[in-house]
Amino acid sequence: MSAPNTLTIAAARDALRKRDLTAVDLTQACLDAIDGAGALNAFVHPTPEIALDRARAADTRLAAGEAPAMCGIPLGIKDLFCTEGVPSQAASHILNGFRPEYESTVSARLRNAGAVMLGKLNMDEFAMGSSNETSTYGDVVNPWKVDDRRLTPGGSSGGSAAAVAADLCLGATGTDTGGSIRQPAAFTGTVGVKPTYGRCSRWGIIAFASSLDQAGPMTRTVRDAAIMLEAMCGHDPKDSTSADLPVPDFEAALGAGVKGQKIGIPREYRMDGMPDEIEKLWSEGAEMLRDAGAEIVDISLPHTKYALPAYYVIAPAEASSNLARYDGVRYGHRAKLAQGDGITEMYEKTRAEGFGPEVQRRVMIGTYVLSAGFYDAYYNRARKVRTLIKRDFEAVFDQGIDAILTPATPSAAFGLGELVDADPVQMYLNDVFTVTVNLAGLPGIAVPAGLDRQGLPLGLQLIGRPWDEAGLLNTAQVLEAAAGFVSKPAKWW
Repeated sequence: MSAPNTLTIAAARDALRKRDLTAVDLTQACLDAIDGAGALNAFVHPTPEIALDRARAADTRLAAGEAPAMCGIPLGIKDLFCTEGVPSQAASHILNGFRPEYESTVSARLRNAGAVMLGKLNMDEFAMGSSNETSTYGDVVNPWKVDDRRLTPGGSSGGSAAAVAADLCLGATGTDTGGSIRQPAAFTGTVGVKPTYGRCSRWGIIAFASSLDQAGPMTRTVRDAAIMLEAMCGHDPKDSTSADLPVPDFEAALGAGVKGQKIGIPREYRMDGMPDEIEKLWSEGAEMLRDAGAEIVDISLPHTKYALPAYYVIAPAEASSNLARYDGVRYGHRAKLAQGDGITEMYEKTRAEGFGPEVQRRVMIGTYVLSAGFYDAYYNRARKVRTLIKRDFEAVFDQGIDAILTPATPSAAFGLGELVDADPVQMYLNDVFTVTVNLAGLPGIAVPAGLDRQGLPLGLQLIGRPWDEAGLLNTAQVLEAAAGFVSKPAKWW
């Protein structure tokens, strides 16, 4: 058997049920890997005692039979998810020392299914970033390396992506507001799923942009993503945006093939300046699906060019409202005050010290577009554009398109520091292929599909019909099998 921490969730599940492996041994192998991977800075709050306690409990359930699929599977939990009694800071100094007395619904579902929490994972501060360089814990480093540079694992779920790619855990939770699961998955050669908005509860997940945020799994294979996603999903009466719909058996839906399916190729995603490697990979992906029996159809999503500016009005606007609660009054960091300072000075100093530059930038943008005189000019107009983008997708799916194939990112992983200190707009362009999915509330998945000329992973994105994660995962597995991506980063850390 391979080293336990390198197993897929599906393989580990089978080994645990056959008693070829114990959950304690599997968990210990992951904890040992975490101990040796400090250079990646992926795990920021390891919880070995909790992990081993839950692993022992999982072994008891496994021995009794009838254990859920995720029972005994070691996972990393993104720091955005509140975990009872464990630091949950959203990678921000302003939440330094915050230990919630409650558990997010998603992490509670995984816990109740017997999954083992190894610890909390690094991320961009309040999920704002595309390179995992805005964290109060410092940068996460991509385990893939081709030269002397330290590469980004993507963001905001960069810690989750790096941990899965480096075999520190078998899967990890992520959140996706404009591509924050799919982009890091593409940068690290892993699989990342952003479900339909409302499929996973947002309760207990620290909010960035409430109408866009959605939790999802990050794993090594599409099958693993199907297994983990099913455990994460379900209606939650504590979340008014949670859909009261039955959760399909996503794994059972795999293997149906794509014969007779129509796969759309949106012409608007052929951007000026797109690298030849991305264009080539996209064409090869379409051919793979065609060879598997799908019909490839050119489609139009005419409002795509407005998606990025609309997103960067709506998301900061919602962030400025959500982050107003962090003021030093009730929890988290409070600045030291000078004699004579009042409550206004406390707010100003606390937020200036607690929030990093990117969060401050987005709060300022959001406050501006919501202010009197600019609400109609910016925010209201962006909401109208969002509606048009959603209608574009509805029109395409009404024409019988089953899924849409696009690139996941405009490039492979770039070096840490290469964009963060340049024009922030250049960093925002990393989300050019992904933000439409969040604006329309659709499911999307990034699948590793090849390597660039340097040897770094590249991913393709599939976009599905609303609530059709089962069909999307089935199509993604066909693409995964055809691409045959098996490359792993060479260990250097």
